[in-house]
Amino acid sequence: MAILRSLSEEEASALEWDWQFWARPEQLPPPGQWLTWLILAGRGFGKTRAGAEWIRAEVCGATPLEPGRRMRLALVAETAADARDVMVEGDSGILAVHPKAFRPMYEPSKRRLTWPNGATATLFNATEPDQLRGPQFDGAWCDEIAKWRYARETWDMLQFGLRLGSDPRQLVTTTPKPIPVLREIIAAESTRVTRGATRDNAGNLAPTFLKSVTERYAGTRLGRQELDGEIIDDVAGALWTRAMLDEGRVKAAPDLARIVVAVDPSGASDNPDQRSDDIGIIVAGRGIDGDAYVLADRTCLLSPAGWGRRAVEAYHSFAADLLVAERNFGGGMVKFVIETADKQVAFKEVVASRGKAVRAEPVAALYEQGRVHHVGAFHDLEDEMCNFTSSGYIGENSPNRADALVWAITELMLGDGFDPELWKRLAGG
Repeated sequence: MAILRSLSEEEASALEWDWQFWARPEQLPPPGQWLTWLILAGRGFGKTRAGAEWIRAEVCGATPLEPGRRMRLALVAETAADARDVMVEGDSGILAVHPKAFRPMYEPSKRRLTWPNGATATLFNATEPDQLRGPQFDGAWCDEIAKWRYARETWDMLQFGLRLGSDPRQLVTTTPKPIPVLREIIAAESTRVTRGATRDNAGNLAPTFLKSVTERYAGTRLGRQELDGEIIDDVAGALWTRAMLDEGRVKAAPDLARIVVAVDPSGASDNPDQRSDDIGIIVAGRGIDGDAYVLADRTCLLSPAGWGRRAVEAYHSFAADLLVAERNFGGGMVKFVIETADKQVAFKEVVASRGKAVRAEPVAALYEQGRVHHVGAFHDLEDEMCNFTSSGYIGENSPNRADALVWAITELMLGDGFDPELWKRLAGG
């Protein structure tokens, strides 16, 4: 503060408009050669401010009349109102970030901004892709492309028009959604991606807002997308979907009538150096309301002695009634590991006589019926679940978390005599 007070009025004014000073590093353009800079981030990250400041930096020279790097730009938003209200006239929009002498003239009827040095920017919207058929540009800013109604058509038309000068460039600012055109932009060699979350801009957001949205949405599919800036996909034919898991998510479990710890030991050797898959350890309980509640994911990658202790610790920590573990390729090794850690643990060994998908389908049906709930969010577990299809698991490695979950819910909800193959036939599968 002492340094700021020591500045002259002219110096203070210059500092006020110095974006390089105020910006976070991730709000500044990447170095090197690129065609597209993609800012893929959560709500409130500061994407709009970064976009408006990039336009200013590209268009303006050292003085109001001196030309910048770009002279003819396209500004593309979801709707005409968004282009006007957010990109141009918004609190963090183009007009707001310019010092008075450099500020462009805005002509709404012409959908055009004109700078004192002669540079122009024309506003377009993604509901009318053909607006971009014909005009040509040396730069562009596309806002919230994941929301565009005609994303493919609008993006393609813009690419045909981005042909002026020797180094045309474009900035895309968006909260992600799993749309094909966005995936293609990310995959392109000429794209540089900046990722970020809402919390990155905490210093400029109302604390009450940040606390409210974090408490309500953290860990949910919507939260991971809108706050963390993640692209969350649903796999075609998946037994579980993100929406299904979110609908059943709760903050706390009711009184529980029974609690189990389920272990999927991955089935490799006793030598941890020869095992690349995690040891699935899931804690779940059955409430007095008859529903199942997933309480914890204690999955780990440890030696047999290590994961045995971890499973037993979970058993005691949650006052579980039973520890159930799959007898895999290790034979009697699983029971031996648990008994070595604690002989007093109530232990049950189960055998995988059916395939993973066959065992998982009736458990997924319970989720569809709203009878299984996650107490909080379990990202890694849920990622595995959403890669399970009726044809098998399509993710990387082995779904040990999901396998352990299936054993836990089967034990709690489906009973000792449950036959998944018979269930499938009766269900018409």
